[in-house]
Amino acid sequence: MKKKKVKEIGITALYERLSRDDDGDGDSNSIVHQKQMLEAYAKEHGFANLRHYTDDGWSGASFDRPAWNELVAGVKAEEITTVIVKDLSRVGRDHLQVGFFTDILFREKEVHFIAIGNGIDSNDQQSSEFAPFLNIMNEWYVRDTSKKIKSVLKARGMSGSAHTSNCACYGYKKDPENPDKWVIDEEAASVVREIFQMCVDGKGPYEIARCLAERKVERPSYYLAKRGLGNHQSDCDYSNPYTWRGHTVATILERPEYTGCTVNFRTYKNSYKDKKIKKADKSDWVIFEGTQEPIIDKETWSIVQNLRKHTRRTDSLGEANPLTGKVFCGECGSLMYNHRRKNGRVRVYYTSKGERRESYSKPEDCYACSKHILTRQTYKAACSGHHIRTSALRSIALECIRKTCSYVQSNPEEFLELYNQISESQNQSHLQELRSRITKAEHRTKDVDALIRKIYEDNIAGRLSDKMLENLLEGYEKEKNELEEEQKDCQQQLDSAEKQTDNTNHFIELAKKYTDFSELTPAMVNEFVSKIIVHRPFELNGTRAVQVEVYLNYIGKFDVPEEPMILSEEELATQKIREEKLEKHRIASRKYMVKYRKRLKEMKKAGTILPENLPAETKGEWL
Repeated sequence: MKKKKVKEIGITALYERLSRDDDGDGDSNSIVHQKQMLEAYAKEHGFANLRHYTDDGWSGASFDRPAWNELVAGVKAEEITTVIVKDLSRVGRDHLQVGFFTDILFREKEVHFIAIGNGIDSNDQQSSEFAPFLNIMNEWYVRDTSKKIKSVLKARGMSGSAHTSNCACYGYKKDPENPDKWVIDEEAASVVREIFQMCVDGKGPYEIARCLAERKVERPSYYLAKRGLGNHQSDCDYSNPYTWRGHTVATILERPEYTGCTVNFRTYKNSYKDKKIKKADKSDWVIFEGTQEPIIDKETWSIVQNLRKHTRRTDSLGEANPLTGKVFCGECGSLMYNHRRKNGRVRVYYTSKGERRESYSKPEDCYACSKHILTRQTYKAACSGHHIRTSALRSIALECIRKTCSYVQSNPEEFLELYNQISESQNQSHLQELRSRITKAEHRTKDVDALIRKIYEDNIAGRLSDKMLENLLEGYEKEKNELEEEQKDCQQQLDSAEKQTDNTNHFIELAKKYTDFSELTPAMVNEFVSKIIVHRPFELNGTRAVQVEVYLNYIGKFDVPEEPMILSEEELATQKIREEKLEKHRIASRKYMVKYRKRLKEMKKAGTILPENLPAETKGEWL
C-alpha cells in the first residue's frame, strides 16, 4: 500500500478583516481584537511560523481584497499550510465564493482551515456540516444591509434636498457649509457658458472640443482631479491636461443640472454583487427644479437641445447649414433634405447646324422634400419634387427677422397689442380643437371598456370562442392604448398653450439684442427661427413662385403691418419699364424653348442625333 506523502509545515496564515458595516459591533470585531484572538489560539494549539494578513476597511461582499489575494496566492503556491480566521464572515459574505475557497481550493491544496467562532476545523468533517447554512446567513446580512442602504438613498434622493451623486458636476462645487447643496464654481462655469454659446453659434461638439484644446482650457477630469475632486482622481491622465473630447462636450450640453435642477438616480446596480454601474433610462430620472443657482437659462438650454436633435451638413463653403432641421414641406409636413450637388450639372444642346454644345451650371445648395427623395428610390410616388435654393431661403429668413425686429424695437406697445389680438384668435380655435379631441377620446375609451366587458361576458356564456376573444381583445387593447396616448399628447399641448403668457416679453428682449442684420448668422437662426414651411411652387404672372412661411420663436408666424408705399410718377414709370422688359424676356425665352424642342425632335426623328452619341452622364438630359 502506497504511503501518503507528508506535507512540510509552511506558513500559518492569520486572516483579519474589518469593514465599515462591522463598526457597529463594537470592539469585538476590531482588527486588534482579532489579532489577539488568533495569536492566542495559534500558540495554544502549537501552530508555528505565524503571519498576519489584514484587510482593514474592506467589505465581505467583494473578494478583490489585497491581503486576501496575497493569502490565496500563497495557498496556490503551497507556501501556506494553515488558515485561521475568527469566523466564516471574516472570509466573506458570499456563500458561493466562501464555499469555493473552504471546500474546493483549500482541500485541493491540503490547507488546514479553522474558523474559531463557528467551531469549524477542516480536519473534523462533522464540524463543517453547518458551514453552508452559516455562509448563507452571513450573505443574508450583506443583502439586508444593502436593502437598508438603498432605502435610505431612495428616501434621500426623493426628498429633493440632496444630490445622490458623490461629486458635483463640472461648473459646480459643494457648498462648504452644506455639502448637500451645490454652488457655482465660477471658473468652470464660464467654460460651460462658452460651450453652450458656441453650440448656439452653430458649432458641433467636436469642433467645440478642438477650439477649447487649442486655447489650452483644462478638460473637466483634469480640472477636478487637480483639486482633489471628481471620480477620476486615480486614473486621470495628468500628462494631457487640455485634450478635450467631443463626447465630453456632448455630455455637458445634455446635463439639465446647469438650468438649476437636481437630477437623481442617473445610475443603478441590479445587485450589490454587481461591480459595473449601469446608466438608467432618462424616464427613470427624478428631477427637482430650482434647487441651485442656474448657469444656463432655460431658453438657451431649449435651443441647444433642439439643435442636438439634427445632424448638420456643411455647405459648399465648408460651413454647417444652420437651417437644417427647421425646414418643413408644406404639402406632407416632412423635413426638407439639405441637398447639395457636388459637381456642376452639364447641359447638352445642339445648334441649328447640328453642332454639339455644352453649358455648365454652378453647384448649388437647396432643400428638397425628404419624403419625395426617399420614396423615389423605391419607385413610389409621394409628395412632389419641389425644392428651394438655400441662398433664397436664407434671404427670406433674414428679411423676416430684420423686419420683425425693426418693428418690435420701434413700436413695442403696438406690437404687444397686435400680437395679443392675433394669438387670442388663433389660440381659441386651437384650444377648442384640442378640447374636442380629448372629449372624443374619453368617450371612445368608455365605449371600448364596455365592449371589452361585453366580449368577456359572451365568452363566459359560451357565445364567443376563446380564439375570437383573444383576437378581439388584442384589437381593443391596442385601440385603448392609442386613445390614452392621444389624450396625453392633447393635454400636454393644452397645458403648454394655456401657459404661454410671457412669450412677447421674451421676444422683445431677444429683439433688443440684435442691431446688425447684414448677415444671417447661425446664432441668429437658432435664437429666432422655430421652423420654416415651404409650399409647392405655383405660377404667378408666368413665373415660378413659392410660398414660404417663417415661424419665429415665442411668437410663431407674425406678419408685420406695412404701410402702402406711395411712389412718384417717375418711380412708377421706371418700375413699369422694368416690368415690361422682364415680361418681354420671359416671352422670348418661352418662344425659343418651344422652337428648340420642336427642332430637337425633328433632328432625332431624322437620325441626326442618336442617343448612343451622347455621353453617359448627359443621357436623359434632353432625350
